[in-house]
Amino acid sequence: MPFPKSDTTTEGVESAAIGPANDSIWLEYEKFYKTRALAVQELEKRVKRAVGPFSSGLRVTGRVKSYKSFKRKYIRLLQSSPDAVPPPITDLIGIRIICTFLEDMDEVEENIKKEFKTIEVERKGREHNFREFGYESIHLLIEIPDDIAKECGGKTAEIQIRTILQDAWAEVEHELIYKPEFYPVDAPMKRKLAAINASLSLADTIFQEIRAHQRRLNGELGKRRLSFFKKIEESTDDILLAAPKKPSIDRSVSEEKGEEIRQYPSDTSIDDLLLAALTAHNEERFAEAVAVYTRILDMKTIDTTVRSVILNHRGMAFFARSNYEEAVVDFAEALKLNPKCYKAVYYEGIVYSVLQRYSQALDAFNRSLAINPYQPYCIFRRAQAYFHLEDYPKALADCEKALSQEPIEAVGKLKELVLAKLKF
Repeated sequence: MPFPKSDTTTEGVESAAIGPANDSIWLEYEKFYKTRALAVQELEKRVKRAVGPFSSGLRVTGRVKSYKSFKRKYIRLLQSSPDAVPPPITDLIGIRIICTFLEDMDEVEENIKKEFKTIEVERKGREHNFREFGYESIHLLIEIPDDIAKECGGKTAEIQIRTILQDAWAEVEHELIYKPEFYPVDAPMKRKLAAINASLSLADTIFQEIRAHQRRLNGELGKRRLSFFKKIEESTDDILLAAPKKPSIDRSVSEEKGEEIRQYPSDTSIDDLLLAALTAHNEERFAEAVAVYTRILDMKTIDTTVRSVILNHRGMAFFARSNYEEAVVDFAEALKLNPKCYKAVYYEGIVYSVLQRYSQALDAFNRSLAINPYQPYCIFRRAQAYFHLEDYPKALADCEKALSQEPIEAVGKLKELVLAKLKF
């Protein structure tokens, strides 16, 4: 059952005094109420520390069981006890942790187990079939640390772990099922409740799938970014140490390798195609990457912002194949579709730098910095262009400007070369 809404601070303690003075159950409850409220605050802090490493947002709240709930449970346990002695109520103190995604729940559970001694684990709702309704939740019964327990008259606390949607359903279910005198017994009404619960469970599953897909996309994007910048460094930074021949434009790199291009079903989604293209890109199957990016661009349903992003990706694939002119065309088109896409112009400048067309590179870097001045790497590349154009004062100024934004090791090396040219 969801936590009743009750204060966990001493400010709300006086409002708890709702039992008659001659009520033994009330006296039992009231005896430690104030210290329990303080214990909740301390336990809540420790739980937050235990789950602190999480990047996705978690919400941690605590409560002292209300007198009404305490009395109801006390009487129920008393009635079911064979010797008329109720077993202790273990959830007088409770903490709830609300997670964003399903996968977070297991990790949170492990973190809690590392921090606190766990007596019992209950996975509520897992036993329900698709025709039934009932909230899902992980309930951990923990031992309260000794320094807290000695003050609050209890040795255990309950920690509930749920997703946002599981918690939402639990709150609604509490209002519809547990509070009223009569809960739905009518079959059609039960089916409606089961359908709502199933929809929320499905939504949780879909959110988890989307998150996993995004993680895979981000992972492939990270790999592609690293390989892209590695080629930039090999093609531009090394020029400062040696004077290689001007790169040739190779239009058949993949064909010479005998690369086969995989085919994807006609109903493959854009997200899946993008993941396939990025994977092919990272595995150096550049012809396939270009083909899949092109297939996405041929779709009429994608908007201009997405089209601009895909053009940038394809431009990078062309760059990786040393198809520099095609790369420039894609980067220019990406900028046309999204005038704020400073990266497209920056990439264009990179291509011109690799081709040793430094005046054009300088123009591209200037246009990129006009859109977004805070680009230490773009400033660094512009400094390289100035260096090759033998404008050493401007190269030095850009080195110092780039270093003021970010301490990039390669910028320091370029600065030394510039100072040597200036004979400082």
